[in-house]
Order: sequence, then structure tokens, then C-alpha cells
Amino acid sequence: MKPPVTLNIMLLSPLLPNQVTCQEPLSFFFFLRTFELLPGILMESFLISKSGLKPLPRIYIRPITGLVPRNYFSKPRFLHTSKCFSDLKVTTPLKVASVEEDEEINERMHGINKIGEQEEETIFDPAAPPPFNLADVRATIPQHCWVKDPWKSMSYVVRDVALVLSLAAAVVYVNNWLVWPLYWVAQGTMFWALFVLGHDCGHGSFSNNPKLNSLVGHLLHSFILVPYHGWRISHRIHHQNQGHVENDESWHPLTEKTYMSLDNNELTWRFKFPFPLLVYPFYLWGRSPGKTGSHFDPNSELFVPSERKDVITSSLCWTAMAAILVGLGFTMGPMLLLKLYGVPYWIFVIWLDFVTYMHHHGHQDKLPWYRRKEWSYLRGGLTTLDRDYGWMNNIHHDIGTHVIHHLFPQIPHYHLIEATKAAKPVLGKYYREPERSGPLPFYLIGVFIRSLKEDHYVSDTGDVVYYKTDPNIFKSA
Repeated sequence: MKPPVTLNIMLLSPLLPNQVTCQEPLSFFFFLRTFELLPGILMESFLISKSGLKPLPRIYIRPITGLVPRNYFSKPRFLHTSKCFSDLKVTTPLKVASVEEDEEINERMHGINKIGEQEEETIFDPAAPPPFNLADVRATIPQHCWVKDPWKSMSYVVRDVALVLSLAAAVVYVNNWLVWPLYWVAQGTMFWALFVLGHDCGHGSFSNNPKLNSLVGHLLHSFILVPYHGWRISHRIHHQNQGHVENDESWHPLTEKTYMSLDNNELTWRFKFPFPLLVYPFYLWGRSPGKTGSHFDPNSELFVPSERKDVITSSLCWTAMAAILVGLGFTMGPMLLLKLYGVPYWIFVIWLDFVTYMHHHGHQDKLPWYRRKEWSYLRGGLTTLDRDYGWMNNIHHDIGTHVIHHLFPQIPHYHLIEATKAAKPVLGKYYREPERSGPLPFYLIGVFIRSLKEDHYVSDTGDVVYYKTDPNIFKSA
């Protein structure tokens, strides 16, 4: 049988009236009984250690799950009479943490580090100035991503034009009503792909030759009834002012005052699905609510005097294409023209409005908008979102990689994916990883509809604002 474990305890003589000391082994039970003889000492407030008496640390009650006896907390467990407990003896010194050790443990429990600073979990603020600048992001992108290859760019033009012609020839040859809906979706998507290539021409990422960019841009955009220079200039304004409440051009937020001034018809076109997907042609003629001017008018406030000649040129090209379509209507009949060109044109418009909206809205992402001194080119560009379109990514030339495109629009579309991967470590949380799509991006339709229900207007004041929701919009509109 093992010998009982005992404890050597030195009772501090100043605390005992008869100068009693004890260096002999005492049973723990006898030790407790001895303290009962000291009425002047609050036993539960002190603990015997190797050096003397010290205050007990505070006791924090830990929540206990399950059924608990009613008298569980009536008194400390070690004061309950227990035969097994009273027979226990110890000979090794009782190890009690020092005051310094208690403080260290307490600091750990409360998340305080060695220098006394609170270690709180950092909550990311998307409106906070980023800890990097534009040059830092630029430095991460490989040099070859900046190289523009006109031959490679032209190969995409040839590919897309060939697909447009092939689809038209195939559907005319088959001429079956089961095939026509498939044609409309496919051809409208290819019209959208042509727009994206013309968009690259407008940014100068198609090639380093401005004349080639202008020629290809006019041919592609005029074919789909977009005034190339008028759009190019307004789109440049969008890039230069992205994220600015008043100065942005494309899908900028409405202020509360402007929002409240809209009538029911305007609210419907702006916020009720699917009408916002059909607004682009009207935007070309009249711009967004709260702004005036036209992409066809050389005297519009969109343009400076030196740009008026370009605007006239593009408007004439647009007029020529419209005249060709009218002539084709008389030649082949309006119904065939509607099926071959009219319906695909509106599918293209839906794609353009949908993609543009999705890159600048995300109710779940809490995107900030800026005014005055809070706005900068970098902070505005970081409010854009990348989107994954599945199989469509290659067809519409990776337009979903929108963050890097906004920061550096001169990068060709065929380098955007690589440039984005290279820049993500620097962008950190300011880059919002897009949700992965299936083969077709049907999931984005739900995201779009939810945003229309949530993102209505921003405050009239404040240099950093977020979208607010009008809970009565669908009741009043």
C-alpha cells in the first residue's frame, strides 16, 4: 500500500496570536480545522503558498449544461464533507501561481498581448484607404501582359465575325421555328462579343495604332448600332470617375433627392426586372436620370469642342447602318430582318446592361461610393467586381476580369486573367473573389434581381456612402 501523501505547511506566525508555528506534516483536514480557530481571518479569501498567504484570484462561474443539483453552487466543493477527501494527504509543496502568472493568464483570457494592446479580430472596411498604391499593383503584373499584339487582336475579330455569318447562314438554311430561339440567344451573344472587341479599341488595348483602333471600332460598333466615339468618350469618363457618386457615368447611384423625384414609370425602368436590361439604347439618347445630353449630339455636355468632329463621324456611321437595315427590311421583309437582326440586337442589349450592372453592384459585398476628397482613382477602381460567366468567359473575351481592367484599361483582354492572378496578393481583401459559375451563369440572375431590390439610392450627403433600400418602392411604383 502506497504511503499517504503529505504537505509541509508553514503557518505564518504573525497571523497566530500564540506565535504558533508548525513544520510537521499535517493532514489537509487538520489544516482546514486549524483555520476554523482563526476568527479574525477570512479563510475563503486566502490561499496558503510556499511563501505565505495571498489573495485568491477571482472565480468566474463557467456555464454548466444539463441538469444541475439545486445546491450545486451553495458552497465551494472542497468544503463539502467527504470521507475520501479528508483522508487525502500530500507531502509535495502546493504549487500556486504567483500574482504575475495570474495576470499573464488573465491577459491571455482577455486577448491582451505582452505590450498591453487589445488583439481584436480585424473587421475589413472596404472604404478604408488601401495600404498600397497604383504603382504597387502595377509592379506585380508581368511585363508581357502590357504588350498589345494587333495580329492576335484581329484573330478574335475574324473569329467572331465568322461565327456571326455562320449562325445567320445556318438559321436561314434550316429555317425551323425550333431553331430560331437558339439562334437569337447565340447571335445576340456574338453581337455582345463584337461590342467587347470594339470596347478594347476604344481603350487602345486592341493595338498601339490609333487609326487601326478607330477603324475596327467603327466597323464593329456601327454594326450593332453603337456610336463608337460617342460611347468611347462617355466610357472614358466612367473609367476616370468610377466610384464617384456624381461624376461616374455608367450605372452610378441615384442620390436620395433624385430618387424621390422619379415617377412610377422611371422607377419601373430603373428597378423592376427585366426593364433595367433594356435601357441601353435609351441611355445613348438621353443618358441616366439626373444627367443631360446625348451620345449623338456633338454639342452635348459629354464632349469638349475638340471631340465634336469625332462624335459627328460616329453619328454618321450609325446613321449609315440604320439606313442599311431599313433597306434590308424592304429587300427581305421586315419579319425576316426582325428574326435575323432585331431579336439578336435586343439579346445583345440585355447582355451589355446585365454585365455592366453586375460589375458595379453587389448588395452582399457592401460596395462604397465616394465624394470629394474621399474619392481617388484607385479607391474608385477597387469598388468594381469580377464575375465568373462559365463558358461565356472566352466568348465575351474575359470581360468578367473587371477589377484589373478598370485599374489598367490598356491591358489587352487576353492578358487580364494572368494580370489578375499576379495582382491578387497585393490587392488582398480589396479584391473580392468571384463566385464560381457553372457552364452557364444562371446564378447571376438571382444576384441581379436581389440587387434591384436592395440597391436603390445613396444619401445626399457624406463623402463615403452606401446603397440604401426603399421598402415601399414596389408598393408605390
